[in-house]
Amino acid sequence: MNHSPQRRRAERRRRDWRRNRRLTGALLAAWFVVTFVVAFFARELDFSVFGSPFGFWVAAQGAPIVYLAIVWIYALVMDRRDDEHGDPGDD
Repeated sequence: MNHSPQRRRAERRRRDWRRNRRLTGALLAAWFVVTFVVAFFARELDFSVFGSPFGFWVAAQGAPIVYLAIVWIYALVMDRRDDEHGDPGDD
């Protein structure tokens, strides 16, 4: 079974797009959990973190740190995938 180069490229693009959607979905799920789920249940988790109520700490410190981690993870993974395919991007 001999596949043409165009067909192999199309299959690789579909596979790469699925991988990209899975990564994006996982990172969006993490964003959703930090933004809505943790904030929704923060009042029920009545304890202090570094002297502040947990809800305040999540909103003021934890969420922005997680958002930065999400962006960093996405950039790191996409940079590695670009390197795998010989596309150096703007390195």
